[in-house]
Amino acid sequence: MKILIVEDDLPLLEAIKDIFENESFDTTGTSTGDEGYFLAEQGSYDLILLDVMLPGMNGLEIVKRLRAHQVSTPIIMLTAKDSVEDCVKGLDAGADDYVTKPFAVTVLLARVRSVLRRRGTVDLDGKISCGPIHLVSSLRDAYADEQPLKLSPKEYELLEFFLCNKEQILSRDQIFERIWGFDSESASTAVDVYVHLLRKKLAPYGGDLYLKTIRGVGYLFKGDSNV
Repeated sequence: MKILIVEDDLPLLEAIKDIFENESFDTTGTSTGDEGYFLAEQGSYDLILLDVMLPGMNGLEIVKRLRAHQVSTPIIMLTAKDSVEDCVKGLDAGADDYVTKPFAVTVLLARVRSVLRRRGTVDLDGKISCGPIHLVSSLRDAYADEQPLKLSPKEYELLEFFLCNKEQILSRDQIFERIWGFDSESASTAVDVYVHLLRKKLAPYGGDLYLKTIRGVGYLFKGDSNV
């Protein structure tokens, strides 16, 4: 799972990155509000940790703009204890939770798990599930009807991205940036190729019925295969 960390205290930024990389997250960090907003607006992250006080655009403005542009990525705000009022404003603007600094690592991780559970991204066992499919992201294992799926690394990343964004239309550009990155030498047609491969591996278990093509736009992973 991918997490964006926007924090202007560079030692703290690196410490938070280490915490989440040890928990098998793929992390991106930035210390400025403007770059944080640019990255967050791409919609290719599963969670955003966002400091309130930032050079350039501040955390409150970032939340407001993201929600105004229909970016629904979960956001946890980070703040000093004397700025809790700002975090309340952030919650009102659309943030999902806040954590005051300094914080215990266990508290931060618990808040992240709680937000992801509320958003339906992970369940109580730390699994990402939909219908017959479930992933154990810490091990990068994928199953359908309890049978292991033999996915390539890119197929796994693609399936994880879909499951973390159920009921959301994902454009081909979003998928390509998330899985390959815009600096990749691969062609954007790789998205369609890998969706086809993934569908073939899900088909014996009925999992392919959840993955819908949105003509001219991209793909949608339904929470209910009958819809």
